[in-house]
Amino acid sequence: MSSTSEAVQPQEGTQFKRELKLLDSTMIVIGSMIGSGIFIVSADMSRTLGSPGYLLLTWLITGALTVIGALSYGELAGMMPHVGGLYAYLKESYSPLFGFLYGWTSFLVIQTGTIAAVAVAFAKFTSVLIPSLGEGNILLTVAGLKISAAQVLAIASIALLTYINTRGVRQGKLVQNIFTITKTLALIGLIILGILIGRNVAAMHVNFAAFWNASWTHVADGKIVLIQSLSGPMLLAAIGVASVGSLFSSDAWYDITFAAGEVVSPRKTIPLSLLFGTLTVTLLYILANVAYIVSLPLAGSPAGHGVIAQGIQFAADDRVGTAAAAMIFGAPAAIIMAILIMISTFGCNNGLILSGPRVYYAMAKDRLFFQGTGKLNAKSVPGTALVVQGVWASLLCLSGTYSDLLDYVIFAVLVFFILTIAGIFVLRKKRPDAERPYKAFGYPILPGLYILTAAAIAVDLLMFKPAYTWPGVIIVLLGIPVYFIWKKTAKN
Repeated sequence: MSSTSEAVQPQEGTQFKRELKLLDSTMIVIGSMIGSGIFIVSADMSRTLGSPGYLLLTWLITGALTVIGALSYGELAGMMPHVGGLYAYLKESYSPLFGFLYGWTSFLVIQTGTIAAVAVAFAKFTSVLIPSLGEGNILLTVAGLKISAAQVLAIASIALLTYINTRGVRQGKLVQNIFTITKTLALIGLIILGILIGRNVAAMHVNFAAFWNASWTHVADGKIVLIQSLSGPMLLAAIGVASVGSLFSSDAWYDITFAAGEVVSPRKTIPLSLLFGTLTVTLLYILANVAYIVSLPLAGSPAGHGVIAQGIQFAADDRVGTAAAAMIFGAPAAIIMAILIMISTFGCNNGLILSGPRVYYAMAKDRLFFQGTGKLNAKSVPGTALVVQGVWASLLCLSGTYSDLLDYVIFAVLVFFILTIAGIFVLRKKRPDAERPYKAFGYPILPGLYILTAAAIAVDLLMFKPAYTWPGVIIVLLGIPVYFIWKKTAKN
């Protein structure tokens, strides 16, 4: 029997309550994935790729990676249906150090950084309805740091969802189910209306005439400075860089594994929820981009007037979803999309906030994190861990921008994805007789393909976005001395 199982069981007299059934678990997968990214990132991806065909191909590659990853994680989830998810998998596959490095990076950047980025996006779109809550409204300045109404709103949304989730997993899953079902239906409606009503014959003609003509549009100070034709290695590099957006939009599908201790029949439920959730979101994302391409020309100008002249590439504030909605609803599009994205990001952050503290809880039970985070409150959830996560995510809201946090998160996530999938190969050797109610689909070819593709994207990001990715490497490596300090302190 794995030592991980023993390490993460509660000892305070309260137990995790198994409240999450298949529907709830699938809603956490879908809800944690769909935030604001699908409505925004295709603009930057289009500037990098310059081609409708390669835009769709990049989303397809991301979707394939996500589903393969989910199918592979199913084996690990079946073997180790314990609280902590990736933390437990890495610890078992390699050593407690690797598990700690994931937990450390998750707390500093991955989970909390994503929560902050989604909260900031929620605030940005709320300001469409209430302009006084925008980023331009500076409420106070502290030590040279300007704090806007949008940042305060982002922090308030984190605080509210943190409080709801301290009241128990039943409350958390209720919020998750309501918001996920609502935004999924709304996204389906937007896709159908975009394809049937928003369809623009002129845009379709332009897009399909240059379907595979790839180019990288470089912009400085709001102006196009260079349009670089792409082919060969540079085209592959551009696809890797562009995938930052699609990967961020498809991230957090694995969060359900963190809450395995609260899932009913986790050996069966978690693999199924991962499969159903990732397949659903992948299909929706590809169809959403089809709707964009049939509604708007991909190429545009930053100086263009109107959504057609701006195109997907230069949609106002990168709000491609809003531009496409304008082809359906006209003037009210901005308000309609703002409401949809507010619902989407609020529900997304609920799933992230619900699941993340289970990692810190598992670490604390192994005496590798603050001991208070290893306790359950009267509602049988890690209340202290929820609060600690909320405080750090709120601080991140005050620093950096949405895109900075996005880039930070993706590289760190890729590194641990690679290690986790490689852990399947390691555990097949280390523990050949372990119970595996579900085995990775297509092993060893598909997991191996995942590792190679994810590694290529990671190297690509290190080369072309070093200002953001190298700090992520440093954060991971800084966890090594912290691990040994924590181990030494725990013995005293």
